[in-house]
Amino acid sequence: MKTSRTIGIGILGFGTVGQGVWKHLTEKKSDLESRLGVKLDLRKVAVRNLKKKREVKISSAKLTPNPFEVIDDPKVHVVCELIGGTTKARECTLRALRQGKVVVSANKALLCEHGPEIFQAVRQHGGQFLFEASVAGGIPIIKAIREGLAANHFELIVGILNGTCNHILTRMGEDGLSFADALKEAQELGYAEADPTLDVDGIDAWHKASILAWLAHGKWAPRNRTLVEGIRNIGPADIDFARRFGFALKHLAVIRRNFEKDWMTVGVYPALVPNGDILARVSGVNNGITLRGDVVGATTLAGRGAGQDATASAVIGDIIDAIASLTGSARQGLSLDDLQAREKQGQKIRMAELDEIVSPFYLRLSLLDKAGVSEGVYRIFTKHKVSIARVIQYEHPNQGRGTVTLSTYPVSERKMGAVLAELRRLKTVLEEPFLLRIFSPES
Repeated sequence: MKTSRTIGIGILGFGTVGQGVWKHLTEKKSDLESRLGVKLDLRKVAVRNLKKKREVKISSAKLTPNPFEVIDDPKVHVVCELIGGTTKARECTLRALRQGKVVVSANKALLCEHGPEIFQAVRQHGGQFLFEASVAGGIPIIKAIREGLAANHFELIVGILNGTCNHILTRMGEDGLSFADALKEAQELGYAEADPTLDVDGIDAWHKASILAWLAHGKWAPRNRTLVEGIRNIGPADIDFARRFGFALKHLAVIRRNFEKDWMTVGVYPALVPNGDILARVSGVNNGITLRGDVVGATTLAGRGAGQDATASAVIGDIIDAIASLTGSARQGLSLDDLQAREKQGQKIRMAELDEIVSPFYLRLSLLDKAGVSEGVYRIFTKHKVSIARVIQYEHPNQGRGTVTLSTYPVSERKMGAVLAELRRLKTVLEEPFLLRIFSPES
């Protein structure tokens, strides 16, 4: 097939994902050229260290320590930003967009923290910003929301967005490992970083949830109005409760929209998921996302959420879309009209108040083993009109304490917060109360 145009591709960053993109583009170059009707020119890669040994072989002539050399090359049409972080990545992204180029990125932190500025540059200079790889790796969730399910208004988007947390909780729930042991194993297998903070404290999932909220509703989830919790404090009693009553412990990102009252809520936290829910069966390092639309109903996508090949697949998918736009065969990504519509939509939406966010709750308490202690706890629930559904009491012989786990019927975050505040003041409550939400699609 005769090609009519050469498309230059530059890559910023040559870590795990960057090497995967280069490897697969190189291996599939002929096939992609034939399918797309273009010639692919893999021009340059910007790296921090020219002498570093890498698994993927690349000519030294293709490497540069200067990312601007890649961006400013007039023969580079598509810039893949795979640096990570937000400082240099922001500078490089804006520089490329201001030249009207297409930027493909897997950087969820960049998009979450600087999304309005990035899309303003797109509007002003006519470039494009494609970001399928920023959320859920190899699962095409962004394209599904943007294209395949575009006719829907989404009342609920709920997902397992962090493979590290899912692996740890899977091992704790199915194999009885402690959090510390499951985390250590995840680090040894390469699923968790030496410093796992972004993953296990929920920050990574919040970045992704904020992107999905903006994509579906036109509104970014501000950090100070988003409930973000990690999985560090989950213990054996929580695993036992889940097992006894038909739940799986999962780290969820939950985005709800009330169209009548024009509010949105975004939460990222560990939750008890009923075993009958498809997300309860998403195990290991996999991700899963359920979207409930007013037209399609509930749709779930699941698969590999991270790793070299899964993320590289999403990046290359965006590169293919970029080429389709550049050659005029189809406009891909978010058009200027799309961006303006989302901005207007987001301006009409408010973040929900605490008394509007309702769910069942699970609570674990470490109590002084003394007569009348439980009655004092239950009086606080009665005072705030919080109804208890189940109770399990564990004894700790010769330790002078007991553990009580209980679940509630649906109640607002505000009421449950008031209960917690009073429980913390009781001298008979020996440790910080541990709270989990019980996921229900309807609450």
